Amino acid sequence: MKERQVPDWLEVLERCGLEVAGKAEQDGPPVDSAIYAVNGFEVEPAVAIPASSPHAADELDEAWHHRASQAPLYGENGEFLILPPVSGGSEVGWVRVKDPVGRNLPSRIAGAAGSPEFVAVSPDGRHLCAASVEDDDYWVVVHEF
Repeated sequence: MKERQVPDWLEVLERCGLEVAGKAEQDGPPVDSAIYAVNGFEVEPAVAIPASSPHAADELDEAWHHRASQAPLYGENGEFLILPPVSGGSEVGWVRVKDPVGRNLPSRIAGAAGSPEFVAVSPDGRHLCAASVEDDDYWVVVHEF
């Protein structure tokens, strides 16, 4: 008997400690718009942390969670939408998740996916908070649609 195959993106989200509540087909902004809001030419970070800092990962974790709570990223039940932080994640689209751990998400994503980069939006698709690696810095990017 063959075991059920779990998609790579789902396995990575679970290894990050996120609880997957399902695909969010219509809830998020267009994926291309969200990616451009993070990687566009004129994007300015809300926070830039030198990757060479001795505590860069901890600083990124703290900065991302602080900005995510201010955005506001989390819905009433603590859910938000995320693009799976894997190759081809933008083709998967938005996935509705909950973070029961509630801390160190960029570090947990780096541990599971190899990089702390990810894009998350609020359940209504209006507020974005992302972690990005740009040159020698970690960025926290905040955007409102």
